[in-house]
Amino acid sequence: MRSIALFAIVILMSTIVSEPIAAAQTLPAPQAVTDPKQIASKPNAQVEPRSLTIERLYMTRQVGRPTWSPDGKSIAFVSNMSGRNNLWLVPAEGGWPVQLTVSDQRQSSPAWSPDGKWIAYQSDYDGDEQWDIFIVSPKTGKVVNLTSTREIAETDPTWSPDGRYLAYLVKPKTSAAPEIDIYDMLMREVKHLTTNTPQDKRNSNPIWAKGGKYIVYSQEQAKGTDSNIFIADVATGKSTLLTPHEGEQLYSANDVSPMPGKDMDLLLVTSNSVNGYENVGILEFFERGGAATGIFHPGSIKWLTKEKWEIRGGEFSPDGKHITFTVNTDGNEDIYLHDLATGKSAMLPIPKGLNEPAGGHSAFTKDGSRLLYYHNGPTAPGDLWVYTLATGKSHQVTHSLVAGVRSEDMVEPFLVHYPSRDSKWTISAFLYVPFNMARNGQNAAIVYIHGGPTAQTMNSFNRFVQYAVNQGYMVLAPNYRGSTGYGKEFQQANLFDMGGGDLQDVLAGVDWIKQTGHLDPRKIAVMGGSYGGYLSMMSVTKAPEVWAAGVPIVPFVNWFTEIENEDPVLQQSDLATMGDVVKNKALYEDRSPINFINQIKAPLLLLAGGHDPRCPKSETQQVVDAITKRGGTVDYKIYENEGHGFARVENQIDAYKRVADFLQAHVPPADCSCTLNE
Repeated sequence: MRSIALFAIVILMSTIVSEPIAAAQTLPAPQAVTDPKQIASKPNAQVEPRSLTIERLYMTRQVGRPTWSPDGKSIAFVSNMSGRNNLWLVPAEGGWPVQLTVSDQRQSSPAWSPDGKWIAYQSDYDGDEQWDIFIVSPKTGKVVNLTSTREIAETDPTWSPDGRYLAYLVKPKTSAAPEIDIYDMLMREVKHLTTNTPQDKRNSNPIWAKGGKYIVYSQEQAKGTDSNIFIADVATGKSTLLTPHEGEQLYSANDVSPMPGKDMDLLLVTSNSVNGYENVGILEFFERGGAATGIFHPGSIKWLTKEKWEIRGGEFSPDGKHITFTVNTDGNEDIYLHDLATGKSAMLPIPKGLNEPAGGHSAFTKDGSRLLYYHNGPTAPGDLWVYTLATGKSHQVTHSLVAGVRSEDMVEPFLVHYPSRDSKWTISAFLYVPFNMARNGQNAAIVYIHGGPTAQTMNSFNRFVQYAVNQGYMVLAPNYRGSTGYGKEFQQANLFDMGGGDLQDVLAGVDWIKQTGHLDPRKIAVMGGSYGGYLSMMSVTKAPEVWAAGVPIVPFVNWFTEIENEDPVLQQSDLATMGDVVKNKALYEDRSPINFINQIKAPLLLLAGGHDPRCPKSETQQVVDAITKRGGTVDYKIYENEGHGFARVENQIDAYKRVADFLQAHVPPADCSCTLNE
């Protein structure tokens, strides 16, 4: 058991003061198609239809979070090149990567120590999310488990500037509130920086400040509508609130300036307090009396952006003169470099697509000359690239597109906008149309629903979507109400209405694509994972006449049993977003698709993970048992060595081959020598 001590928080009875905003709305909205009749398949005589097999697509490499070596010569990153998500090393100039760790378990969040001797990372057990913190020597490959706690999850290791300490998040299996601990690498001792955090709060993202004497962190409410930034004294554990405010607003810390001032320090923050959209600013904070009192006073925030798109802060350059931020405009993301002295921002001249700074503690090399970033797009999987500031040029470090898969056989989607059924919102979606698809009313489609729900379908690489399009399916990926990327009001529009308005937004998308003239309305399938799996189940139960098939992946189907059995963090979130179980019992019952199994007309395929702490396999089993009992058509597979999603390559291939075969049997694309099942 962790010791319980008083968590001292100094609450300042004032609100954050913002300086006048100089930045104006400048980013144009991307052009979207609003008339379904304007959707036209692109002719392509060179495309090889049905050439992208599941096996080949899922052998393309996945590249995860990287970290710079202190000397800037090497990059450690996570990849599944061996079939497992292990750590690899690659020269920063590019070259053949070398596997550093060999494990049957997935690994994540590598962080290279300042002295270069160790790389810290986290690893769990068969997807159960009970992570331990490990360190590995980049020279010898020696691995040490620092925490070794099966009933406690430790995540997000972050080195102190001198490399002596590791800060990380700690969450016992039965707790909903992650705390922050500090591990002393020299004395092998653990110190609790935060304790007794309320169960409806979540601490995250520890950032070392002022030479390692303090840690800045963020704390969010379970409902996801309000958050704050604190700074904690490492020696005493006292925390000071840096973002006092009225009402519900989101504040998150991104980075502390490496050049602390004599009387003032600078913190890069992201917040929706300006205009309801996430923007970035610089928060000044002062240590009271100018002495090491451990009690701070927040100053004003100088806002660097005021856009009506999602903008998120990155980090300061090593000299403290620049900051990075990313701009997400309707599902496409660019990196900007902002000069703090001139107040000017410039978009980096890098390949278009989804771009975000990467590199562990900082995307910059220690000397500030290069920037590591992650790039992908609809026809290319994610890879690491290095941008050289002096030349303005980039070079690719990893190469994920393998197994003879050609980008030219893949489709770039249309960005489309359509009205919600209640006319309250414009819904944004990506629509993938196969090459050479005839507008003859005979084709099949898949509606692909993202999870979250506070997430967003981006213009990124999706292996199964590209497979489906290559097979001849039109694919619609909607960003229904509740999605991120479109402001506070839109994101909160499905609170206490889960499975209501958001489901109607999905159905409005079906209405829209039917009007393109390409589709047979009898040949539309729905699929999605996690919350997308839940909405898939809501779709086939609440609108059974629409669907020819359904593929819920790691879904939940019963709000009552989900809240009873899920991880406490999600339990608190669900209670905060759906309300009291007793008082809102009727809502819980109406939005639990398990109660409407008898309405289902479409055949179903369900996939689940045996160690899933978020949507337990028992949720899937409820559906299978209920449909089997009434003589319906259902198939399923539970991967006992997986969690919330499938990390092992052989399981990914098996799972999505099952999906492909199921769809081919029940929703065949046109001209495939198949017949519709009666």
